[in-house]
Amino acid sequence: MKIAIMGAGGVGGYYGGLLAGAGQDVTFIARGEHLRAIRQNGLRVKSVNGNFTVFPAAATDHPSDIGIVDLVIFATKTYQTEEAVVQIRPIIGKDTVIVPLQNGVDAAERIGSMVGIRHVLAATTWIYSALEAPGIIGHYSEFSRIAVGEIDGSDTTRLHDVCETLKTSGAAIEPSHDIWEKIWTKFVFISAISAVGCLTRAAIGEFRVVPETRVVLAAAIAETAAVAAAKGVELDPGIVDTTMAFIDSNAPDMKPSMQRDVEAGRVSELESMVGIIPRLGRLQHVPTPVMDFAYAMLKPGDLLARKRA
Repeated sequence: MKIAIMGAGGVGGYYGGLLAGAGQDVTFIARGEHLRAIRQNGLRVKSVNGNFTVFPAAATDHPSDIGIVDLVIFATKTYQTEEAVVQIRPIIGKDTVIVPLQNGVDAAERIGSMVGIRHVLAATTWIYSALEAPGIIGHYSEFSRIAVGEIDGSDTTRLHDVCETLKTSGAAIEPSHDIWEKIWTKFVFISAISAVGCLTRAAIGEFRVVPETRVVLAAAIAETAAVAAAKGVELDPGIVDTTMAFIDSNAPDMKPSMQRDVEAGRVSELESMVGIIPRLGRLQHVPTPVMDFAYAMLKPGDLLARKRA
């Protein structure tokens, strides 16, 4: 497959690097110093599973130069979605498939509303990685897993083909006929730790051991799960306990990407990671007091960051 990586940061850069290293035809869409570093030195990946460099690496800030592609791995920050979709329109052909590996639960809907939902598979990924410096990706988790499925849960040839291509990366690839359950199961975890991590400015190992904070964490998980249920997504009845156990299993120094952005004074994914729960809660008539509070307390800082950006 001819593949474009839209958003060559921690997630897109890592998976794109693996695919390029496996011999796939990969072009990274990047800009600024990151693009210059990739062109000059290749894409360098520092991974717990072994360091590697993709050199030379095809990279551009003009997607129209790539031509029509078979697959777009869409891995920008959620607040960049609409701008990024406009950029990739020239590379989308009749049969192009877009796989969003963004945070949140509405990526497929947002992208599909602009280019046609027929082009989009729904997906989620479990990985701990980040852009450390221009041209350098850090990968810190021994796991790297992607679940991907048709939006309606159907079994299709293109889903099989995309999964077979992604498997060449060496990552764990799971074709799913219940992809929304996978997306929301991850989201109840990442949304809760993003909210609590940003409020406490503490690593996961520091706030998960505080009894009062564990109560808030569990409540945030329960609220998000209740919103999912109201939307018709069936999660495991023990989702609060299993998510708390997963929180306890994470490395103690772990911080979600949204928290790292907030602590650095950067624009964050607040709307897609926290704010979406109160918004959907109101639409579904589900009370979300913990996430309401988290969103209200984090919103002023996000507005300040946007003014500085």
